[in-house]
Amino acid sequence: MYQRIGEAAYRPGLDTMKGLDVRLNHPHKKFESIHVGGTNGKGSSAHMLASVFQQAGFKTGLYTSPHLLDFRERIKIDGNMIPEDEVVDFIKKHKAYFEQKKLSFFEMTVGMAFAYFEKEKVDYVIVEVGLGGRLDATNIINPILSVITNIGLDHTQFLGTTRAEIAAEKAGIIKEGVPVVIGKKDAETESVYRNRAKLNNAPIIFATEEGSHFKSDLKGNYQNMNIQTVVTALKQLRIKGITDLVIQEGLSRVSLNTNLMGRWQTLSEAPRVIVDVAHNKEGLQYIAAQLNDLTYTKLHLVMGFVKGRDVDELISLFPLNASYYLSTPNLDRGLPIQDLKDVLREKDCSFNYFESVSIAFEASKAAAFSEDLILVCGSTFVVAEVLSYIKK
Repeated sequence: MYQRIGEAAYRPGLDTMKGLDVRLNHPHKKFESIHVGGTNGKGSSAHMLASVFQQAGFKTGLYTSPHLLDFRERIKIDGNMIPEDEVVDFIKKHKAYFEQKKLSFFEMTVGMAFAYFEKEKVDYVIVEVGLGGRLDATNIINPILSVITNIGLDHTQFLGTTRAEIAAEKAGIIKEGVPVVIGKKDAETESVYRNRAKLNNAPIIFATEEGSHFKSDLKGNYQNMNIQTVVTALKQLRIKGITDLVIQEGLSRVSLNTNLMGRWQTLSEAPRVIVDVAHNKEGLQYIAAQLNDLTYTKLHLVMGFVKGRDVDELISLFPLNASYYLSTPNLDRGLPIQDLKDVLREKDCSFNYFESVSIAFEASKAAAFSEDLILVCGSTFVVAEVLSYIKK
């Protein structure tokens, strides 16, 4: 399972997924889909799109990854998670096949989602790419629209070491004759997208600020770019019933309609506690910049990272005078405390190390005064552990 162990679980290629699709009788052909890829923002954008479709009265499927608290978050219809019985029954029915063909966790999950959406006769499905695009298991679909939010240097061991190389992998979701909306226009990647679109006779549309007057209940400043991408996508689709009013209502009810968590989410006040799943340089830059808009006395950062991150660079995005509560996310990919200490030894900051994320979080709460700010970020899994701890 890539979410937990990383590289050893990553298996690019579509042959196995296509085989499962044949076994399931091509469920993805029974509903209309929108494919959403990109480095940052694809999860938020997928949830925004789903919320608008729900608001317009369509029965809407949503496939995303990873999950935070419950595996079933990955597969939702109208904001409701797939029932446990459906998960169990699907695995029971196909277990021997999965073992024989050695399907990956992600391939099984994609198959489960598509079969469930077909069974429940959904109208539209928003499908978030897992990793990359060209070789991602979700790329068997033939959507009515493709969306690529932006490109950053993430998962470089799989996708390439330059933004142009990564864009080429993401552009793999562009299909013959299917329009593609690009969230961010920049010199390094624009030609990659245009060439791929031309090759596939696919109309290409770059997001504009046309959607800038729309507002969302997702409060991170970085959501402004996602809103513009989503509005551009919806305008391109021209689906009856999706009016400007419906778009605004849907964008204002993303959390309520889809139960999205972990995006600049305020958990409590006095002290204010905010969690955000930002975990790479591009995402954390937005988070660090947004701190300038807040009023607080002292900043307490609860952070942890997965292996392969340039921790020194990521920590450098944040204020030197903050108090840091560092730990290791509870998964095989988690960066050990000793490695953190080795990397950060030369930095002149207030670093405190803890044996678990929950203990680190408790320590931050014990040290914070009511006018302080506690920010939890650095890894999806750190946020997941804090949310789980609070829930318990």
